[in-house]
Amino acid sequence: MSRHTGQAAEALSGRRSLSGGELMMLLDAHARFVVGRSGKRAQLPFVDFSGLDLARRVLSGGDFSGSMFNGARLAGAKLDGANLSGCDLRQVDLRGADLRRADLRGACLSGANLAGADLTEADLRPGVVARPHPTRGFPAVVEENRDGELDGANLTGATLDRSRLDGVYAVGADFSDASLQGARMSDANLRGANLTGAFLGAAVVSGANLEGAEFSDADMSGVVLTTARTLGARLSGATAPPSREAVLRATKLVAEARAHDAWVTSGGASGAPARLDGADLRSVGEALRGLKLTAVSARGANLAGLDLSGVQLQGANFEDCDLRTANLSGADLRGCRLGGSNLTRADLSGANLGPLTLGQGRATPASLSGARMRYARLDGAQMDGCLMEGADLRGVILPV
Repeated sequence: MSRHTGQAAEALSGRRSLSGGELMMLLDAHARFVVGRSGKRAQLPFVDFSGLDLARRVLSGGDFSGSMFNGARLAGAKLDGANLSGCDLRQVDLRGADLRRADLRGACLSGANLAGADLTEADLRPGVVARPHPTRGFPAVVEENRDGELDGANLTGATLDRSRLDGVYAVGADFSDASLQGARMSDANLRGANLTGAFLGAAVVSGANLEGAEFSDADMSGVVLTTARTLGARLSGATAPPSREAVLRATKLVAEARAHDAWVTSGGASGAPARLDGADLRSVGEALRGLKLTAVSARGANLAGLDLSGVQLQGANFEDCDLRTANLSGADLRGCRLGGSNLTRADLSGANLGPLTLGQGRATPASLSGARMRYARLDGAQMDGCLMEGADLRGVILPV
């Protein structure tokens, strides 16, 4: 049970109730304001939105501070830059919602469903929140300290890069397959949280309570645990950061990849084909972006988090690769073999996964058979004829 239960109930008497028609008129005006078509920005603090269907609504930049959303549907809603500080969002459906840079300080998200939501640079820290006066209501307010609460929340496949989670109460929260790159979680309570397969590159966890948390298959590159509480945490299954030897080898392999690009570009007149099988290339960042790596072999390589946008990988062998959170937007993947690879939260928007023509009426299809593609982005991807048998497509919206 949330620690806000009694507190939220006490504050309900001060919430403003608007008629359905009046509220929809205000939200429609806000949607016009967001796209620059006159309208008016929503200023709706301390409003009771309970039970309303606001799925896919454009609420970007609105002020909803201190409001109540009990039983509301906000799946797919655009709430980027919105002020949701002090809001009661317990058990609310926020699947796939856009909460980038949202102010959620002191908000209660206990048990909320945030699967696949984007909380990039969102602020979920405790905060000083104004609430309606218990007898005089709004605009008379009372200030009180509130914790940020995520206990029991479902954040599978969510993006929390560079988010502020310092001091947040997230006991038992599910962060499996989430991206927490650069997130700040100092003094946060994540006891018993599930971080299976999460991407935590350079996350700050100083003073955090990670006791009993699950980290199997989590990538913790750059995470310092020396001051965190880790009693009972299952860390043995986490992916270790690149070793010094792997970093040195990766530098050499980047040079070989560029030679491969020259080999493809010149039709074999210069350069030489590269082999990247089994390599740990996580340290190379953007070095491979846009290269022509046609027919390259990188079977079993670790390419997690890399920027591979615009890369040409026609006929390449990327079977059993770790490509979690990799950026493959706009990549040419015709005929590419990606079977068995981990593409969780990878960006394949605009990628070409169609068949590769080999001449004389022959073609070879791209393959994602058996790939783990949870919450991957495929908007605008070309996938005609792509083999998908046994692929894990949880949270994926396939292109039409």
